[in-house]
Amino acid sequence: QVQLVESGGGLVQAGGSLRLSCAASGRISSIYGMGWFRQAPGKEREFVARITWSGSTTDYADSVKGRFTISRDNAKNTVYLQMNSLKPEDTAVYYCAAQMISRQYTTPPRWMSSYDYWGQGTQVTVSS
Repeated sequence: QVQLVESGGGLVQAGGSLRLSCAASGRISSIYGMGWFRQAPGKEREFVARITWSGSTTDYADSVKGRFTISRDNAKNTVYLQMNSLKPEDTAVYYCAAQMISRQYTTPPRWMSSYDYWGQGTQVTVSS
């Protein structure tokens, strides 16, 4: 079992910044990678960014590339999502998720089905 707790969401004006955190606990040694997803009202949950636990690989959705940065601090078992130049269309509930080592070759890492554990979500609201 892996437990994930997100924090750092809030209300920000367009052009502003926020940093989301996702603290992991439990079977840390079995985690292959971590992902951030988001779900806006009335829309499906979508991929935002991911990082391997080693930090060697990162990947971003085109909509956030150049504005968002994913990173991790293994000593703190925490993954971050630095969000800059925020836009109203970034408004959503943001979820972090853990991809286990057993899943690394089963489905594409941008797919939700690649992730076995999810946090509770944190709301990000960007006002225009």
